[in-house]
Amino acid sequence: MSRILVVDDESSIRLLYSHELADEGHEITTASSAAEAVEALQKDEFDLILLDIKLKNESGLDLLQRIVKERHNLPVILCTAFSCYKDDFSAWLADGYVVKSADLQELKNEVKKVLEKKALRNTSKKIELTTPLGS
Repeated sequence: MSRILVVDDESSIRLLYSHELADEGHEITTASSAAEAVEALQKDEFDLILLDIKLKNESGLDLLQRIVKERHNLPVILCTAFSCYKDDFSAWLADGYVVKSADLQELKNEVKKVLEKKALRNTSKKIELTTPLGS
């Protein structure tokens, strides 16, 4: 089971993502602002963050930069209603980008892909750490 932090200022989106991803077997925590997300990150460990770009008091892209700087191994998927941010250099820091839709299959597929990639990286690091020098 993966722990996912959903950061979105729209309560309906947080609720929808929470139910859908919990049905997929994930443990979900939600935050309605960048400040709440930072607080959650200080209290708990997460495997993935789903981050809206347009938050009320802070840009999700600004929060993304903070996350990458402080927790560079924590994957982030940007979830937004705007496809135009794909060309923003700041968005390139994210591990995934999903345009919000009533059909959540693309989001679920992206979550699965990013979590699998993270698991593969972690497995590779464990192998590197346990392999004796000179082997």
